[in-house]
Amino acid sequence: FITTSVSRGRARATGMLLDGAVVCRAGGAAEQCLSRGISSDQRPKRPLTAYLRFVVENRSAFREKNPEASNLELIKKIAGAWKELPASQKQVYEEARKTDWKRYGEQMAAYKAQLTPAQTAALKEERRKQLAKRRSMRAKRELNLLGKPKRARSGFNIFLSENFQRSEGISPVAKLKKLYDAWQKLSTSQKQPYLQLAEDDKVRYENEMKSWEAKMVELGREDLVRSRKQRLKKKPAETAKQAETAKASSGGNKAKLKLKKSEE
Repeated sequence: FITTSVSRGRARATGMLLDGAVVCRAGGAAEQCLSRGISSDQRPKRPLTAYLRFVVENRSAFREKNPEASNLELIKKIAGAWKELPASQKQVYEEARKTDWKRYGEQMAAYKAQLTPAQTAALKEERRKQLAKRRSMRAKRELNLLGKPKRARSGFNIFLSENFQRSEGISPVAKLKKLYDAWQKLSTSQKQPYLQLAEDDKVRYENEMKSWEAKMVELGREDLVRSRKQRLKKKPAETAKQAETAKASSGGNKAKLKLKKSEE
């Protein structure tokens, strides 16, 4: 057992309560408990880069000079000012970063030294998940910038978007549940218009993807193109149906051949 200083409410969900502290069990929910217990203000903060230091120091002054500018426009102005800043002035910010980075290394070493092996493992796992999430977000942003077509919608998704706004419900989750129940109660004939729209959307998606992938090949981004196996992937039901048809056809051909031989 490892004791951490998290709240009583959280303790009931992740471990046992003992004299106001939480005792986390090994495995499962304990990893969340450990992770939350050590992801606190006690952990040293990573120092800012030279550029971010410049942004923090000058943001207020730029805002006063450009009160009507949006946040994006303001950042562009600050970035432009940083780009034009002489190397000697940039060096001041860089030296401050190096000093803080050295202090950060010493603080992290002291912080990690007090952790148990289980807490260290939980920290590594938390870091791994954070990096994976960042990579996923960067990949999505890149695909949006490259204009990747939106995936085809299902019949239920089309039904959902059509009825969500006027659906009754206290929260979005309540609305979603209510619409899902309504979808389940629809007859096959009532679902058919939505299913047909979904099929049409699949055709749209495949056509747009073919054009987009051809463009990616021209740009040298073959890594974004689906493999042949993915493009030709079929639904199990369709594959089974085709296999059954082929088998029946093969059986019929064999019967005709036997009949022909017997006549000879």
